[in-house]
Amino acid sequence: MKKKVTQKLKGSSSKTLKSKKIMKSKVKAAASRTKVPAKPVIKVDPRFTQAVQNYEAGLKAMQTHKFDRAKAAFAKVIEGPSSELADRARLHINVCNQQLARTSTSFKTPEEHYDYAVSLMNSGDYDTAREHLEKILKQYPKTDYVWYGVAVLDCLTMRIEDALRNLQQAIKLNSSNRFQARNDSDFAKMADDPRFTELLYPEPGELEQASQMPATLAAKSNGNSKKR
Repeated sequence: MKKKVTQKLKGSSSKTLKSKKIMKSKVKAAASRTKVPAKPVIKVDPRFTQAVQNYEAGLKAMQTHKFDRAKAAFAKVIEGPSSELADRARLHINVCNQQLARTSTSFKTPEEHYDYAVSLMNSGDYDTAREHLEKILKQYPKTDYVWYGVAVLDCLTMRIEDALRNLQQAIKLNSSNRFQARNDSDFAKMADDPRFTELLYPEPGELEQASQMPATLAAKSNGNSKKR
């Protein structure tokens, strides 16, 4: 009797193991059927990415009143693949054109234009200040104070060679710029440069030659002088 009971127990345990294996296989099959498919990889057009970067650069340039640079950036956006960005860029270009036209016609005299350039320098917008100073020099190349202002800007932006050359031109047009530069803290970065010292403190013979300038020419030069 005991042997028969043991056989029955062995048979039932084997059936239990088989059922567990069947259940595991069913669970795996169900899991494979309900597996979440992988998300497709979306490829971004590099031209669109570049257009977005150019658009953002244009907006940034507009915020700092660098309308020429903004126009150039927006022009690149128009050449890109996005028609929506291109439409926005065209609107911004129109605004830039209006601002540039207003700026170019709002100065009645070179002195007013120079004062505006100096205000840009004082606010740290050196690039735009340089653009305006160069515009004044194209129209009025004999304005000594503009050459002086460019020399100051060159020194502030560590363009020492240009600063020396432009300061020399300012002194050539008006010798009083030499004395102005001696006490100008904007030239502090060149204070230890021997070329700067030589330019501001020339040999007595050179000063004598400068003092022999005709009185009428000196008066005219001093009348045109304007400092920061």
